[in-house]
Amino acid sequence: MTTPTPEPTAVLEAAQRIQGIANHTPVHTSRTLNQQTGHQIYLKCETFQRVGAFKFRGAYNAVTQLTDAQKAAGVVTHSSGNHAQGLALAAKLLGVKATIVMPDNAPAIKKAATAGYGATIVTCPAIEREAVCAQLIEEHGYTLIHPYDNPNIIAGAGTAALELLQETGPLDMLFTPVGGGGLISGTALAAAAVQPNCRVIGVEPATANDAQQSWQSGEIVRLTAVPNTLADGLRTRFVGEHNLPIMRQYVSDMMTVTEAEIIATLQYLWTRLKLVVEPSAAVALAPAFTGKIAPSGQRIGAILSGGNADIAQLAPLLTA
Repeated sequence: MTTPTPEPTAVLEAAQRIQGIANHTPVHTSRTLNQQTGHQIYLKCETFQRVGAFKFRGAYNAVTQLTDAQKAAGVVTHSSGNHAQGLALAAKLLGVKATIVMPDNAPAIKKAATAGYGATIVTCPAIEREAVCAQLIEEHGYTLIHPYDNPNIIAGAGTAALELLQETGPLDMLFTPVGGGGLISGTALAAAAVQPNCRVIGVEPATANDAQQSWQSGEIVRLTAVPNTLADGLRTRFVGEHNLPIMRQYVSDMMTVTEAEIIATLQYLWTRLKLVVEPSAAVALAPAFTGKIAPSGQRIGAILSGGNADIAQLAPLLTA
């Protein structure tokens, strides 16, 4: 690590930095969902964030803190879509050139949106995206804005949970989906800052549980192949060096859900709650919705991380 791991106060500072730029997204509740799960559930709808996902928070927080020389040279990242869009928009708002390395199997809707914000897109096989990104940095002098292993990205991501906790009052548990660890790290820092008794719990697809293994062992576990999961935003192979120490210190548990549980939760969110989220977002609600959390009337928060769903791909799964 070349920069210090952020402290809980970093989330409070990020909230001030993005105020008036990022959307203060709504919190959704449902009496039907509460009755079905046996809990009082609060859904933080980052589907209504700019670019349709929480990623804009961290991207703007990071780009604002670059030096003038770094802004002049431009920024680069690798992303399957939501961080790509978040960085593209943040860079556009701040007058910075953005180049995004995207895997060739990234959803078309996310590629189109990223290009629409003015970024230059470079595609490659998913397994090669870090190497391609490094080559572009060497050739052009870009500054890497890593999708999750970046203190300013982590702090910005945590502002979603900060807003939720400030709006709902005390929560017993707060669930977030986990890919590379940016959202769970920021969420854990936010809770530590304002509600240290809230148990922060990360959720991964069972086929992509590198973060759970890393959290349990204390060492970064790297998957040898890109995980096969419907939750395209969680197909990372390992968590970041800044992320794991935060997770080990502040995260209470790490859980996994199956592809069938993701689809069932996604279907409920779309059809019953009328919330069009992407599969990665459904992962956060899946443990409570599928009965992995015993009904006990607890106050539970879940970060619905994004809404950039490929409807043409998902609709057949939900009607099967």
